Amino acid sequence: MNNIQYKILVTGVAGFLGSHLSEQLSRLGHKVVGIDNMIGGYEDNIPKGVEFHNIDCCDYEKIKKIMKGIQIVYHCAATAHEGLSVFSPYEITKNNYLASVSIFSAAVNEKVKRIIFCSSMARYGSQEYPFKETMKPNPVDPYAISKVAAEQVLINLCELNKIEWVIAVPHNIIGPRQKYDDPFRNVVSIMINRMIQGKAPIIYGDGEQTRCFSYIDDCLSCLIPMLDEKKLNKQIINIGPDEEFVTINKVAELCSNITGVNLPPIYKKDRPQEVKHATCSADKARQLLNYKTKVSLKEGIKKTFDYIKKRGAKPFEYHINLEIDNDLTPDTWKNKEI
Repeated sequence: MNNIQYKILVTGVAGFLGSHLSEQLSRLGHKVVGIDNMIGGYEDNIPKGVEFHNIDCCDYEKIKKIMKGIQIVYHCAATAHEGLSVFSPYEITKNNYLASVSIFSAAVNEKVKRIIFCSSMARYGSQEYPFKETMKPNPVDPYAISKVAAEQVLINLCELNKIEWVIAVPHNIIGPRQKYDDPFRNVVSIMINRMIQGKAPIIYGDGEQTRCFSYIDDCLSCLIPMLDEKKLNKQIINIGPDEEFVTINKVAELCSNITGVNLPPIYKKDRPQEVKHATCSADKARQLLNYKTKVSLKEGIKKTFDYIKKRGAKPFEYHINLEIDNDLTPDTWKNKEI
């Protein structure tokens, strides 16, 4: 990475990933402008020294004004609720696809140097795993569809207007500052928040779904170089471990051991469209970014637990309305059981 100081826009700055990224960029001497609509973050996540604007990414006219003088854009903001997207498709699509198009359009209009877009491994859907960047996306739910569509618009606009682009594809990221009172996403944080309250973990299906979890610092080690390294231009790169695949049952066991609350899980019926095995290859990240997993899953869960315990357990906030309520909708959401 060059020692150039940039004016950088980070969307989702009050959120989990955006706050950590903004903090790191500020430490490196960059001027960081952050925006967030506060749907998925906490106010005290916003790092000191960041120029903060409480606006929605879909507010294009305000975004255009904030984009003035911006050289680099990290688009981290998302309503990253994959399972919920089947039952709240309008809200999820608006906050992912339309919000992304708004950011990309304003950035292209300002002729920024580079846009880094945080996509999702949901782009791969159900296919042979571990997922590799050479695979054709196969989204199976509205959230994943919105992410893939946003990727396509990004590439289309950037190629036409000669703007650099990078697409980062993180695994499930865990760590401090993650919103843990959201009943619709963040399985590790949900389990820990429930366990601290003396409640058993809830698992959908048989719990044998396989996933990978990436600690926030390991994710940042890849995102920061994406700022301006020339070899990363026009690259799609998976970020996250590929040596520690784990079932949701095992995640519950680890959370139980770390919290000391060893209650048998409550099993619920499968969530519609949930991919059974979602793990990615990190070969490309190792090749281009010298990626290495430094924080194990157990250590990452412990750090997440310490954060939640220090802040205190919270009741879950059902902050997104269910647009489709039928026999397929999980009872945990309809009846607010989490």
